[in-house]
Amino acid sequence: MGYKIAVLGATGAVGREMINVLEEYQIPVDELKLLASARSAGQTIPFAGKDVAVEEAKEDSFEGMDFVLGAVQNPMAVKFAPHIVKSGAVFIDNSSAFRQDPDVPLVVPEINGADAFTHKGIIANPNCSTIITMVAVGALAKISPIETMVASTYQAVSGAGQPGLEELSRQLDDLHEGRTPEVKTFPAQIALNVIPYIGSYKDNGYTTEEMKMQNEGRKILHLPGLRVTCTCVRVPVMRSHSISVTLRAERKISVEEAKAAIAAFPGAALMPAEADRDWPTPLDTSGQDTVYVGRIRDDLTDERGLTLWCCGDQVRKGAASNAVQILKLLTE
Repeated sequence: MGYKIAVLGATGAVGREMINVLEEYQIPVDELKLLASARSAGQTIPFAGKDVAVEEAKEDSFEGMDFVLGAVQNPMAVKFAPHIVKSGAVFIDNSSAFRQDPDVPLVVPEINGADAFTHKGIIANPNCSTIITMVAVGALAKISPIETMVASTYQAVSGAGQPGLEELSRQLDDLHEGRTPEVKTFPAQIALNVIPYIGSYKDNGYTTEEMKMQNEGRKILHLPGLRVTCTCVRVPVMRSHSISVTLRAERKISVEEAKAAIAAFPGAALMPAEADRDWPTPLDTSGQDTVYVGRIRDDLTDERGLTLWCCGDQVRKGAASNAVQILKLLTE
């Protein structure tokens, strides 16, 4: 049996990756509808050996669809969600618009896949850094509930879409040629620099991006009391986010126990044994869906603490692939 699937925001970086992953995962697709803004209509994107034309997204675009994969910003997601639900399709949305809605499951299939089946027409895809971190610590939360986490993210420029990639490339060229780099996409020069500010400030001094780790982590792990201190940093890396995590569980989890659990957890892997190091990098994890974990060690400030390092492709597992995995879960 094949499915009728629409991709809303098909011409963006995440939308295009969703199309690639649908084909790569061999999802049975009877009809693929590619939707975007009016200015993108008429473009073609290859899928399963054919060029599929992009159509302008309209309120009646979703009639007859089984699933809609969303890769648009919040305003577009909010605008079209009622029409998608009314059409009878399941909306798997990558925006942050519905993540904290109590009626909308927030799903990482390896951790809380069963939540997907409680949907009322909309399922939310979590934040990219949150997904990567949750896959890295998901096995540990099953051993003993996590009480606190201190996380620092090192987020690639592709997290800001194509403009982020273009800005880093352009600024590197400017520096090489002796020109002053132009700053447009990020709040400061990103080439040869790091920026400890992603999102916008909230009243508590944290940014919207930083609070996602706690607010979304609570929902995914079913730990409403989880407390997280997070610092999100943009780094001059093209693709794949990295996160340093120190966590405290209800009981002490040993390093050996943690390694064994992570190695056996779906979607996660210890840095491969054949590697000459125990730590992954963004380059190791780009272009695939496994979250690599390494540098697992005891926290020296807390006898119940554990520290680790993880990396994952935020365009794929952090966005497109996670959404397709939710779709796959529902079809199986």
